[in-house]
Amino acid sequence: MASIITRRRAIAIFAAAAGLPLIRPARATTHAVTWKGQALGAPATLILHHEDRGKAQRLVDRVVTEVSRLEEVFSLYRSTSAISELNRVGGLAAPPADLVALLQTCRHHWHESGGAFDPTIQPLWALYRDHFSEPDADPDGPPAETIARAVSRVGFDAVRFNRDRIVFTRPDMALTLNGIAQGYVTDRVVSILRDAGITSSMVDMGEGRAIGGQADGTPWRVGLADLQDAERPDSVLNLIDRAVATSSPAGFHFDAARRFGHILDPRNGGASAAYRRLSVVAPDATTADALSTVFSLTDPESIRSSLAGKPDIMVDLVLASGEHRRYGS
Repeated sequence: MASIITRRRAIAIFAAAAGLPLIRPARATTHAVTWKGQALGAPATLILHHEDRGKAQRLVDRVVTEVSRLEEVFSLYRSTSAISELNRVGGLAAPPADLVALLQTCRHHWHESGGAFDPTIQPLWALYRDHFSEPDADPDGPPAETIARAVSRVGFDAVRFNRDRIVFTRPDMALTLNGIAQGYVTDRVVSILRDAGITSSMVDMGEGRAIGGQADGTPWRVGLADLQDAERPDSVLNLIDRAVATSSPAGFHFDAARRFGHILDPRNGGASAAYRRLSVVAPDATTADALSTVFSLTDPESIRSSLAGKPDIMVDLVLASGEHRRYGS
């Protein structure tokens, strides 16, 4: 899956890098409280407009607590997490409700994408990691027969789950939700803030989602780039009550020659990249996150065709050639 990397894939960056304002001047009665930290191994940012700075800080504390709780469900970096336990033993009794809910969403995207979105791709990730960790690794990548064996361990149809248990029905399977969990965490944070009455915030827990506009009513301006630390974005979006997620092979490469990026195709094990960057704008971050993975493995014309039935989805991409395209509304 496009998100299986040691450091989170390239994400939308705030447009201050382009000389654009990170936050436009707020009304005199509001305070802009900014928090920066980590979420599921990715840099995270929360910009919150509130008339009471103390209440805003308490909300930030609630957000940090919730993110930590969800990391104990989804994080592959924590050996104590629910997903790490599932991968160790191949099953999990009484799984967390968040894990079951996200697996249900994964099943929808797996079906809709024809298998391009598949959270069981972790064995392929491990194969490429182990291959290029060897000092004399073949620069052309793992042998075809080894890739085929890893692909045989991939398949979301072999995951059985309900609120009582999760079970892998094939041997040596492993799951990752790094291609959708950041979006899910972002949406959970948005839910907390909205329930608290927040009407102006930018939430980025690996993927970005705007609550309303900025304090003065103008849209949040979000820059897009193929690298998180890029000096300038290649495109800028205006967001109000929308989410954006970005995939880019430049976010992580297995090899020093940068031929094999983290965007792996679960259907054939390939690691080729058709795009320098692909970003999806959607009503929520979970959807944007999943679709940025799917569309990174989809040709441009098929992306265009699929958006005919998705009027609330927009795709902004840069081809490997450097050509910039935008599809959808």
